[in-house]
Amino acid sequence: MKYFSSDDIKTLDERYRALMINSLSGFKSANLIGTVDETGQENLSIVSSVFHLGANPALVGVIFRPHSVPRHTLENILATEKYTINQVNVQIYMAAHQTSARYEKHQSEFEETGLTAEYLHAFPAPFVKESRLKYGLKLKDHQTIKLNDTELVIGEIESLHVEESALLEDGYIDIEALDSIAISSLDGYHSTKRINRLEYAKPNKPTRIKLLG
Repeated sequence: MKYFSSDDIKTLDERYRALMINSLSGFKSANLIGTVDETGQENLSIVSSVFHLGANPALVGVIFRPHSVPRHTLENILATEKYTINQVNVQIYMAAHQTSARYEKHQSEFEETGLTAEYLHAFPAPFVKESRLKYGLKLKDHQTIKLNDTELVIGEIESLHVEESALLEDGYIDIEALDSIAISSLDGYHSTKRINRLEYAKPNKPTRIKLLG
């Protein structure tokens, strides 16, 4: 097993270090964030930093890179306080990846990548029509992380859209049935295979496979 000390890591080539350190957190969800600015200009960007923060209220966090250069998605969220998160599936992962290109603010990533913007139930930010699991959020908190100037955005889910066939009777959403994908490091894309669902763990009880779903 190869060993890296803290000093070793600091002296690595910048791109090599970025790919290696981004691999350490394992598989991450792939999502597209949809926003629109106050003039109606739409924006779409792929992120792998979305995380669950709480179910009641339904809060979701996302980390953005430092705001030292224009960040159209972050700027739109802060200005309008509304945005959508759209899960990426196998059918659209290449178009989703292309949204990471540095387009100008006047260019819509929807148009540039061939993805389709749609507006659902009067929510003001655009959803991705091709996504099979998506939700709209209202900005609730924004913080700059002092350690590295990354930006933490926390939103509360105001609307949720999921294909009914993937929603099981206990509330579990079978994201594998939606062909949802995962990201590793910065550029690895993966389909998934669920091993099992397990029963709620309790002390002095054997681990059991959940039969539902």
